[in-house]
Amino acid sequence: MSTAGKVIKCKAAIAWEIKKPLSIEQIEVAPPKAHEVRIKILATGICRSDDHVISGAFTMPLPMVLGHEAAGVVESVGEGVTCVKPGDKVIPLFVPQCGNCSACRSTKGNLCTANDLSAGLGLMPDGTCRFTCKGKSLHHFISTSTFTEYTVVHENAVVKIDDAAPLEKVCLVGCGFSTGYGAVVQTAKVEPGSTCAVFGLGGVGLSAVMGCKAAGASRIIGVDINKDKFAKAKELGATECVNPLDFKKPINEVLFDLTGGEGVDYSFEVIGRIDTMTAALASCHNNYGTSVIVGVPPSAAQINIDPMLLFTGRTWKGSVFGGTVVDVTPLFPPEISCILFLKFRIFLCLGKNE
Repeated sequence: MSTAGKVIKCKAAIAWEIKKPLSIEQIEVAPPKAHEVRIKILATGICRSDDHVISGAFTMPLPMVLGHEAAGVVESVGEGVTCVKPGDKVIPLFVPQCGNCSACRSTKGNLCTANDLSAGLGLMPDGTCRFTCKGKSLHHFISTSTFTEYTVVHENAVVKIDDAAPLEKVCLVGCGFSTGYGAVVQTAKVEPGSTCAVFGLGGVGLSAVMGCKAAGASRIIGVDINKDKFAKAKELGATECVNPLDFKKPINEVLFDLTGGEGVDYSFEVIGRIDTMTAALASCHNNYGTSVIVGVPPSAAQINIDPMLLFTGRTWKGSVFGGTVVDVTPLFPPEISCILFLKFRIFLCLGKNE
């Protein structure tokens, strides 16, 4: 029996309050309106950004259906949708692509003005919600909301993928892999022979390590306080790993020592802490080093730095979704997917770490 045009009752994991566990509840998912797509979610990953909302570090309106790293099948579409059709395999996009704003028209960035990362309203573009539970409206999370069996997104926040793509693996392209790998090859544009440091060796950090290796970096230094992550990091391309807790001096000084007093050419902060963001910047070569912030910073955090860190020539950049610009054409045909998916095993123990 077709569910198109009807309210669907299904299960979802709801964040009712900060610092409280998610609650599995039955919710009602309204049918898509014009230019909207309802998706049956078949696979979703867990990202540290979701946990940031639960902890209160990433301020969002509650109650909310979290999740943003997923893949599924289109169940139905609203009036005017032409980019996908029922039955298509798709990935929801937490960075929409309207194609019309200045960011979408530019080759310099990817953060479409239709995004809900900046405003954090938790609503569909028309200012309403498609989820209800116990008579109460539930907010959407950054244009996606994937901790549910069905979700509704705007057509500019969904992309069709190849029918052969295994959804339990390709879902990680929706954030983790693209964010880490893209920060290296698209945002930083690491050159062959470079020396890189990756702060944080969870799933996104390991994707950054893979990006450094693919870019031809000669040294890739992994930085993490959990030594259990070092073996996997080296397997994926890290040439060495250091634990800041093993040293009495700041980690940026340690990295200068390891590089003969030069500092690294590129550093990537993939944790979301202001202390490691400043340490990553200070680890760079004092004239031409580049540091990229990849981890989501706490909402209320402020950074105080010595301006000399930048005056002497360092570059400090941010990267959302690895600078990825998604086209409406299918992502990753099978022959490419097979190569990437072999590497996605690293996400099996992603847990609550980036």
